[in-house]
Amino acid sequence: MPGKEVQSINPANGDVLETFTPLTPAGIEAALDKAADRFRSWRNVPLSERAELLNLAADVLEAKAADYARDITLEMGKPLAQAEAEVKKCASACRHYAEHGPAYMQDLTYQTEAHRAFVRHLPMGPVLAVMPWNFPFWQVFRFATPALMAGNVGLLKHASNVWRSALNIEDVFRRAGFPDGCFQTLLIGSGEVEGIIRDDRVRAVTLTGSGPAGRSVAAIAGDSIKPSLLELGGSDAFIVMPSADLDNAVKNAVTARIQNSGQSCIAGKRFFVHADIYDTFAKRYTAAFDALTVGDPMKADTDVGPLATLTIRDELADQVDRSLKGGAVRLTKERTVPGKGAWFAPQILADAHSGTPSTDEEMFGPVANLWKVTSLDDAIARANRSVYGLGSVLFSKDEAEIDQAVRELEAGATFVNSMVASDPRLPFGGIKQSGYGRELAADGLHAFMNRKTVSIA
Repeated sequence: MPGKEVQSINPANGDVLETFTPLTPAGIEAALDKAADRFRSWRNVPLSERAELLNLAADVLEAKAADYARDITLEMGKPLAQAEAEVKKCASACRHYAEHGPAYMQDLTYQTEAHRAFVRHLPMGPVLAVMPWNFPFWQVFRFATPALMAGNVGLLKHASNVWRSALNIEDVFRRAGFPDGCFQTLLIGSGEVEGIIRDDRVRAVTLTGSGPAGRSVAAIAGDSIKPSLLELGGSDAFIVMPSADLDNAVKNAVTARIQNSGQSCIAGKRFFVHADIYDTFAKRYTAAFDALTVGDPMKADTDVGPLATLTIRDELADQVDRSLKGGAVRLTKERTVPGKGAWFAPQILADAHSGTPSTDEEMFGPVANLWKVTSLDDAIARANRSVYGLGSVLFSKDEAEIDQAVRELEAGATFVNSMVASDPRLPFGGIKQSGYGRELAADGLHAFMNRKTVSIA
């Protein structure tokens, strides 16, 4: 029997968009069989043919970007222009791996006593991806494009509030002409994940999501002796020093915090500004936040839409309340938001005390936390107190400061004079409780490959 029906809810107004019926156990079994069968043939498809199919997928994404973006916005609330940009970014990932994938997979030759010694990159098999709702297309494509180029096949367990987008992603690969079974969306709940990871037909798992979900998946994969890749939460530090271009720093600080209505793992969340420029920065930053347009995500002039669910909205409101009670000061003006839907007003909290959500927890929404620091040493020390280590930012023109930040900030990435962004050309991932492994670039393709050593005497 299938599980309980799942409703897709528009977070802007609470309306039911669509009702889905989850897969039955028999349906899951059939999907796993199909994936295993397809892998046996897909792994032997020439790289040139895989690349051509990825280019065709890019064509589909670009042609249908407006339709796919509309469904994204209706399901999880991000401004429509950002949703369309997300879909088009997925097309760029497809084209990147179509162009560079064959080179990433070339044999690596070594000099030994053997006549010939090399490493060959071979696919592993079906890979399960457990994906979140906040970037419902991009998170999936940054796994799927390198996996398919490598000769693996994909199984997607998407967040239940974006199942239309999950089916749309399957539609992309179908329209592009990928053989049946290369990529399958599984409409399942979290309760079915463990059994799928443990199934012998599934060879690896990747997850983007929360810390508890990551710990669970990693434990199951480890117990099954299967590779896993985790991209978890983040509470990225954003440091501004006196030599910075202040206009550029403020502009990036706003975008870094409110993009996707603040629901991004790599968003700047903790802002550390040097005392010499703190007052000017805080004044400009607050004015920019107060000028943001909060409203209908379908309108072109909207900066911040609703949060994805009422639960997320309520959790964020509780974090802000506890931080204020713990000594933080709200800098932004009070504003009215719609009464119906998962709305939350963008705001800046300053001078939060240690032990409050502002310092110790990830805030997944349009709330910036701001502190004054006395030096770069002070900023780095505060930044590194977080349990997270995904991205980090420094705004400075001082080469010594840049070198120190790159060397000492505990994060999977440090961006200098720009906000953190994922890019198909660059490895992406975190350290500490932000996860392990790297997606994108050559790393993302090699993540789920057998790097087989070959020695021929």
